[in-house]
Amino acid sequence: MAKRPFKKRLKYSVIYYFVRLLIFVSNLIPRKLWLWFCGVLGRVAYTFANKTRELMILHLGMAYNKEKSLREILDLSKESFKMLGKNAGEVLRARSVKSMEDLDKFLVTHGIENFEVATAKGKGVIFLTCHLGAFDLQITNMALRGLKPNIIGTPLKDERLNDLLFNYRNAYGAVAVERGKETLRLIKALKTAGSIAILIDQDTKVKSRFVDFFGMKAATPVGATILAMKTGAAVVPTYIYLGEDGMQHMHILPEIPLILTGDEEKDMLVNTQNYTSFIEEQVRAHPSQWVWMHERWKTRPGEEIV
Repeated sequence: MAKRPFKKRLKYSVIYYFVRLLIFVSNLIPRKLWLWFCGVLGRVAYTFANKTRELMILHLGMAYNKEKSLREILDLSKESFKMLGKNAGEVLRARSVKSMEDLDKFLVTHGIENFEVATAKGKGVIFLTCHLGAFDLQITNMALRGLKPNIIGTPLKDERLNDLLFNYRNAYGAVAVERGKETLRLIKALKTAGSIAILIDQDTKVKSRFVDFFGMKAATPVGATILAMKTGAAVVPTYIYLGEDGMQHMHILPEIPLILTGDEEKDMLVNTQNYTSFIEEQVRAHPSQWVWMHERWKTRPGEEIV
């Protein structure tokens, strides 16, 4: 592997040690004050992170151009930076969580009975989630409940940051799996009534199909659909957000029924659209807590991996 340019190595080193510093500081002060501080950091980042800010405003404009004024879109972009700071700070602070008692102090779980109904079928559970709020806290919640989910994700560009993320996700029995790898392992986990967690709301270099997202065609990973079709596992949607009450709220919803017609391509499209429609609904409900800087509509028809 070619050695990175000095500037990039310096950039990632600064980020890594800054993250380590934030992790250290996060538990030295009360949670409420910590989240306020992280929100301030988010607003400061809005001023200096030019490219990220421009992407966020662009994508908010694409999604809401018929629904919101320019002033509303700009205000929402500022609020999004603040909430990104708060939710990222929450995840950093959660590294000290050791038990459900610790987690219950700031996270409320809604709908755990929906998981129980789905897992009772004995065919495994696919937790379908998205990059909304402090989404990694869902892994902590699942793992502390003894579910031992396999977490499918894309590795970060810096090995040290990636190790921090994977070590966090692997805590308490969860297993981090790199996106696009170990498919047989995931199928085996579901066949033995296990669980996996997967995010499909980003444009990544994996097998994808175009479905509607905010009225525009978006290349969307079909991994969740394919796993459900192969195993019969229940697809259970989940999401999390920071509420006005200062608590994190994780919702586990009823299973999304799998549509099977015998036409594999049609079924991939229909089910992936159903999953994406669920995600859009949650993003619309909590627009300031989604990752609007991500280039969700970057891939054009014909460029997707089939």
